[in-house]
Amino acid sequence: MRPFSYERAATPAAAATAVARNPNAKFIAGGTNLLDLMKLEIEKPAHLVDVNGLALDKIEATPDGGLRIGALVRNTDLAADARVRKEYPLLSRALLAGASGQLRNRATTAGNLLQRTRCAYFYDTNQACNKRDPGSGCAALKGFSRQLAVIGSSDACIATHPSDMAVAMRALDATVETVQPDGKARKIPLADFHTLPGNTPHIETHLQRNELITAVTLPKPIGGKQLYLKVRDRSSYAFALVSIGAVLQPDGSGRVAVGGIAHKPWRVEAAEAELPRGAKAVAARLLAGARPTHDNEFKVTLVERALEAVLADARSA
Repeated sequence: MRPFSYERAATPAAAATAVARNPNAKFIAGGTNLLDLMKLEIEKPAHLVDVNGLALDKIEATPDGGLRIGALVRNTDLAADARVRKEYPLLSRALLAGASGQLRNRATTAGNLLQRTRCAYFYDTNQACNKRDPGSGCAALKGFSRQLAVIGSSDACIATHPSDMAVAMRALDATVETVQPDGKARKIPLADFHTLPGNTPHIETHLQRNELITAVTLPKPIGGKQLYLKVRDRSSYAFALVSIGAVLQPDGSGRVAVGGIAHKPWRVEAAEAELPRGAKAVAARLLAGARPTHDNEFKVTLVERALEAVLADARSA
């Protein structure tokens, strides 16, 4: 790991200002992803701004009946919160499906959204990766791509976003709240938060470099049967091949977000109109324009089958 300087921020705006002052600075909270990347010399910040003391660790009701989740709320605490378990069980289930208990004890709400891909070529600094080294190429395109994206990808990158929590929050229509160095706040719908790779896969969100996430808000609960299914190579400590986050209503309507298949949590609202017709019709709309590789074309079928399992589970519940 390369040497770096360190400071603790006193306020969210001060943290954003500290990062703005140094073009090679980064925020650090739980550090469950960033520190690993620093050890591998994939991330090379010269300065770290610790935001753990900013009192952004509360879960509070919003005036409209929703929930405001502080950026520093640990994944364990969020999954265990009584309001989340009762009103947003999809979120609790997704969090418990991700990582180990030890990691959930450290990982934060904001950090979970910002974690970087687990593509093996991104982690191997001997391989070409446009996400790690813009313009170097993408070794995954002709490499082993079983875990990687089947839709929303580009000729520059076929990486996937690894978060389980983000899939649930996308289905729940979450909004990300931020602050900038001048104290100006911004709200970004999660639908617009992550980017697709295009020609700039190293740009993963619409955040400015010095913009700090302060909270994630969930709208008023919508009820329904909320289910999360994660299909993976082993039952623990593995990222999703395909995951389904669903909110299904008695009248047959609902919401469906998919993980493990794209550069961001994948939701196509138009596909949800097909729910009364069944999983095959929904999957066809969800995956319109898919570009699987030889290694991961099975994911197209797996999405349909996983969605059918979720719908069957909802019918039998």
